[in-house]
Amino acid sequence: MENMPSGVARVVVSGVGAITSQGGTAEEFWEGVRTGRVAIRPVRGLPMDGYQTGIGGEVTETRRPAYAYTSDDGVREPSVDFALVAAEEALGASGLTPGVEIPAERWGVAYGTCNGGWRSAEHALRARAADEEPDWQRYALVPPQAGAEALGAAFGIKGPVLSVNTACASGAHAMAHALEVIRAGRADAMLVGGSDAFTETAFAGFSGLESLSGKPAAPYSKDRSGLSLGEGSGMFVLLSADAAARLGAPVLAEVLGYGLSADGYHPTAPHPEGEGAARAIRAALASAGLAPEDVRYVNGHGTGTPKNDSAESGAVRLALGEAAEKTALSSTKSMVGHLLGAAGAVEGIATVLALRDQIAPPTAGFTETDPQCGLDPIPGTGRPMDLDVALSNNFAFGGANATVAYARPGHLFEGPADEDHDDVVVTGFSALTAAGDGAEALWQAFEAGTRPGADEDGLRVARAVFDPEAAGTRKDRRRMDRISQLAIAACRAALEHAGVTGDDERAATGVVLGTGIGPVESNERFFLPLLTDGPAAGNPGVFPNTVYNAAAGQVAMALGVKGPTSTLTSGHAAGAAAIGVAYDLLRSGRADRILVPAVDAFSPGALDGYRTIPLFGSRSAADYTLTEGGIALVLERAGAARERGA
Repeated sequence: MENMPSGVARVVVSGVGAITSQGGTAEEFWEGVRTGRVAIRPVRGLPMDGYQTGIGGEVTETRRPAYAYTSDDGVREPSVDFALVAAEEALGASGLTPGVEIPAERWGVAYGTCNGGWRSAEHALRARAADEEPDWQRYALVPPQAGAEALGAAFGIKGPVLSVNTACASGAHAMAHALEVIRAGRADAMLVGGSDAFTETAFAGFSGLESLSGKPAAPYSKDRSGLSLGEGSGMFVLLSADAAARLGAPVLAEVLGYGLSADGYHPTAPHPEGEGAARAIRAALASAGLAPEDVRYVNGHGTGTPKNDSAESGAVRLALGEAAEKTALSSTKSMVGHLLGAAGAVEGIATVLALRDQIAPPTAGFTETDPQCGLDPIPGTGRPMDLDVALSNNFAFGGANATVAYARPGHLFEGPADEDHDDVVVTGFSALTAAGDGAEALWQAFEAGTRPGADEDGLRVARAVFDPEAAGTRKDRRRMDRISQLAIAACRAALEHAGVTGDDERAATGVVLGTGIGPVESNERFFLPLLTDGPAAGNPGVFPNTVYNAAAGQVAMALGVKGPTSTLTSGHAAGAAAIGVAYDLLRSGRADRILVPAVDAFSPGALDGYRTIPLFGSRSAADYTLTEGGIALVLERAGAARERGA
């Protein structure tokens, strides 16, 4: 660790907290997974009739957080409860209080989630279907940003607050973005993690894909039959190493680096050889200054589905080469289930505590080696190992891949070269709005003072105007919702405006998308039939579009962009947050070029939510216009832009 170059700020883990099916603390979680105890059992908190399975990694801890984030104690969102409980533990373990040892303005939040407050949305939609008036707070808790803001408000944090939604890689992406915030000097401390709660949508969706196992998941095992869903939260306190040393704060591990990539292959299935995931692993090694032989343990994504496990094993082999055969690859999902957006955080905690205790956790339920996997899964119980560094993998719907590299405190390594902080420039843009198709139409509307939109049952709403053919053929568009079509059409136009036309140029381009309300159209299309006809009515063709990063994944597939990808959901500031994250990725050399689309489209349920929230009920509809749109920028490192003559 002492060899870290002066140009790259060191970042350490000072405290962790978790709530999972193993118990209400990080140590209970670690004790369970370290010893191979399976905490996947019959689910009691949801009606389970009609699903492919009746089991999951359900949280049974009933402790509630100290912070009251709603005015009615009967209106709660379990994903927010989980995050706050885990954060209380993490902060307590660090011995720090935001605003005391470090100014509140120098603390930030990076919060990852797959489903956000969709449990609250299910309550609201069920009430509407029964002609009842849902509590407006149900709608306010739906956006993922609600969890991020609750964390900031609960602990008085006044610095950057990011909400990250890259499906099952969300927790790992939150870690990556928090690392960049500290290294860029915008914060000294970050509260980082992920949270997700069981939803009917998730159980019905994975049942429709025939991905759920009737017994606890057995990743990497020849007889594996599918995944087990889990719920809960994991939270970290990250500090700059300088701040930790100055304050005498505990240090559990160092966050060395990370890698992000897009598959650009399929909405739900990974690249069969693990090509995209391997790029994320290689990028993590490069950013951390590690060689493949430095890695003896990888906490795997290991879901228990045939395609995911074999693809991950292939990715580890591609990235580590011969060293892979000496590397253990285990999955804690076999003991707590797949926590979706919280997986990267909870599994990151397992990785940190493995380094602390020098014990690699096992894969439970493993019976026989699958030749398609074949790496060492550590069957049965934890294994004592000499561990200096370890990786944590998370791969998601939409082809979003993330790997984070952690190290034991005091570990010596060469570290990456000092980062070349090139300027970032805009080389292309596009706009699809109610003013028309193209940025020129938008500018003319501004100049003329044209006000778009029309009344829609008490709200003034402006719909985006664009040619759907720009998103793909009619056949292609059958698998897309409106937000995905807007994103593809806007990004295609922006790339053309920037002159990025070659396949190689596009393959090296990333995509960081911002959306405030996300795929509400697809979520409603999937969930509403369940209310009348049960889980079997869930459309497996719609389910992949219910994750917030589905639009970014569709962009990657349609346009062949395979660089770093992420999706930001910071409410009405999501587009600005996406620009900020893309800027960080470019400045730190993660890519030469990144597409930044900001997109939102309205569904009946979304507009119903806006009508219900008092903010909009207390003013004339004429004072506010809700506007759909697809805006895209091409951000580029100045040197790369000059090199290609942009």
